[in-house]
Amino acid sequence: MRTPDDIVYIGVDDHAIDLFEGQYAVPNGMAYNSYVVLDDRIAVLDTVDARFTQAWLDNLRAALNGRSPDYLIVQHMEPDHSAGIRAFAQAYPQAVVAASAKAFAMMKNYYGMDFSDRRSVLTDASTLSLGRHTLSFLTAPMVHWPEVVMTYDALSGTLFSADAFGKFGALDREEPWAGEARRYYIGIVGKYGAQVQALLRKAAPLDIRTICPLHGPVLTPPLDAYLRLYQTWSSYAPEEKGVVVAYTSVYGHTAEAASCLAEALRARGCTAEVYDLARCDMHEAVAAAFRYDRLALATTTYNADVFPFMRAYLEHLCARKFQRRTVALMENGSWAPTAAKAMCAMLAGCKQLTFVEPVVTLCPALNAQAREQIDALAEALAQGGEA
Repeated sequence: MRTPDDIVYIGVDDHAIDLFEGQYAVPNGMAYNSYVVLDDRIAVLDTVDARFTQAWLDNLRAALNGRSPDYLIVQHMEPDHSAGIRAFAQAYPQAVVAASAKAFAMMKNYYGMDFSDRRSVLTDASTLSLGRHTLSFLTAPMVHWPEVVMTYDALSGTLFSADAFGKFGALDREEPWAGEARRYYIGIVGKYGAQVQALLRKAAPLDIRTICPLHGPVLTPPLDAYLRLYQTWSSYAPEEKGVVVAYTSVYGHTAEAASCLAEALRARGCTAEVYDLARCDMHEAVAAAFRYDRLALATTTYNADVFPFMRAYLEHLCARKFQRRTVALMENGSWAPTAAKAMCAMLAGCKQLTFVEPVVTLCPALNAQAREQIDALAEALAQGGEA
């Protein structure tokens, strides 16, 4: 964890958690980050999850080295970052709590207190002078809650970015940043691309040399790759050329067809990633659909509709404003295949989708005719795509 010398990390790692926000698998745990800016006056940025409040207070006391904080800056009110507010207020009754007006309303609802006797309401025009460090603020509504503010320290060029630029995984586990940052962004922030774009424009004039998020590692130069990915993700552009083949299968025929399509794509030089939606990490499959420029959906007709795991997958995509992709469809049905029509209906609200032909229909087994259709579909997909 690398921060400027007078900015001290006081966060914690969580390896007891299995599902973040009750749905995202986090096999490498989760980090809840908090920071202290040490100067003539001292500012603490955010707290941590309730299960780690005492460990966080111990980290804070060690960083303070006998001093007392002047400010607690609350950038984001989700409980994994705000659960220590009450304990902090009791331990340091002289400290001012600084947050957005919406955050103070949430504090009242969460913790029964809004610090009306010692609060500073933050806006884009606010500054806090600590001595050498002067903190300014960027309101970031719906990145990804309405009360969010971010903090910029001009002296060190540090942007405290709230949940932006975060990732899944504890800090004591080594892993590439992009994969878990992508799954985190698409899952949690993905719906709010327009708001992230607005934030990126607002932050563009700043001389940002370090990014301190509330989850994941501190990001240090070169920052171009991180900023480029956020620009890509928030504009819904694909990162890479490639095809995600997402399928559901009951008796194995649709799985065989999905595998056949992937092999035909690879034979044409295409990257093809295959996801069995009943068994894979659903959110990994969702993130993959945003990573690549093409998506092939293969599913069984089920009760004259779409098989449940495919329905859930499409709902996840639509909820995150899936768009700007090329889409292929394969359906299976023993007597009345209608899954392709149902999938099209579910995707009708998504922008800038290009559907390629042919639609492959299995009735229900993979035969010579279906193999010819799959080969033709692989050719069409190999010629398509945006990235």
